[in-house]
Amino acid sequence: MYQTFQNKVNNHFFIPLQSFMRQEKSGGIVLAISVVMALIFANSPLSSHYFHFFEQKLGIAFNGSFYFNYSIHHWINDGLMAMFFFVVGLELKREFIGGELAEVKNTILPICAAIGGMIVPVIFYFAFNAGTPNISGWGIPMATDIAFSLGILYLLGSRVPSSVKVFLTTLAIVDDLGAVIVIALFYTSDISLLNLGIGFSFLLIMFIANKMGVKNVIFYAIIGIGGVWVSFLLSGVHATIAAVLSAFMIPADSRISESIYTQRIKKLLHRFCQAQPNEVSTLEDNQLQILVRMKKDTVYAIPPLQRLENAMHPLVSFVIMPVFALANAGISFDGMDMSLLCSTNIGIGVMLGLLFGKPIGIIGSTLILSRLKIAALPDNMTVRHLFGIGFLASIGFTMSMFVSTLAFNNSSHYVQAVVGIFAASILGSIIGYRLLKK
Repeated sequence: MYQTFQNKVNNHFFIPLQSFMRQEKSGGIVLAISVVMALIFANSPLSSHYFHFFEQKLGIAFNGSFYFNYSIHHWINDGLMAMFFFVVGLELKREFIGGELAEVKNTILPICAAIGGMIVPVIFYFAFNAGTPNISGWGIPMATDIAFSLGILYLLGSRVPSSVKVFLTTLAIVDDLGAVIVIALFYTSDISLLNLGIGFSFLLIMFIANKMGVKNVIFYAIIGIGGVWVSFLLSGVHATIAAVLSAFMIPADSRISESIYTQRIKKLLHRFCQAQPNEVSTLEDNQLQILVRMKKDTVYAIPPLQRLENAMHPLVSFVIMPVFALANAGISFDGMDMSLLCSTNIGIGVMLGLLFGKPIGIIGSTLILSRLKIAALPDNMTVRHLFGIGFLASIGFTMSMFVSTLAFNNSSHYVQAVVGIFAASILGSIIGYRLLKK
């Protein structure tokens, strides 16, 4: 009876859920749902509770004093988003070692396209906001939301050649790296050199441990969170930068090589096959010990970098990013003065920077390089595909919203930026989808 119930639960819930989570488009779908939910909460009778919840303070009380006493909203943007950027850092390191960024000749085109896609949106924003106090928002239209853009691309399935998917993936990775650099250099508060020095000292410890062959993930977690992240949080440099730098210190080689692992597994598998089985569902002690050893060797054969990336990716895609969207995408339209949205050029600068600046920068850079024979378009990639990718890259959403939280302290300015992000992202996704679908 119990076994039948368990099978039904697995077949109707857990197996479909696991299948959904393994799909490339799933992260974008969950993120979109979170954005919609945030807007619903912000414009419902629960709106006051919604906004009040994220302003609640959380900290550590010790001897009558509070430490790290930040709002939930602050913890999400500086804490949970640090985990997102940690995974971004792991992905970047893996790509530099053996991925799309390993061979320079194969990355010239997407890298230059990404750079063009970051520069031109800034020009658009400057055109509308130069000489005003709102110039600090110039970094907002630079960012591409990799989850949304790739999610829409994978919705199209086989209609889009794999070379096009690789091109957009590489472009988005470079775009993420550009966003990290921009945040590090331009969106920091007053810097405490002492705390920053302490943070880099912990990074040095991680680096030395890596070179000495330390592979213990717990060790890197303690030093990375308790040392690097906390120090950067107190230094004034945005804590997400600590996450990226820590990710680059994670070992990318395994404890045992592939050849040794293969030999060990073959021997253990042979021993397991030779072991005398029993007539019940449980294993004999010697069978159990063999499987435990196989599991241990399997863990040792996976580089810590890939082990962490694989373990954290579902957490980031299905928990951290949706929570960030819930906390930051909620805009209340109740009693909103529409003239306020037009009181500055923030919204128009962000919208046009994303919707037109991104495609112009990406398409223009790519066509110029291909016409000059510096680099060739990927196999099976047409100009229509290029235009479709350009508009999909105009989807800013979470990355652009994150930069907006750093650029503006004024709530009305933030709202204007988010409205511009929403408008450009929705239009860009529709145009990009239609172009690639044909």
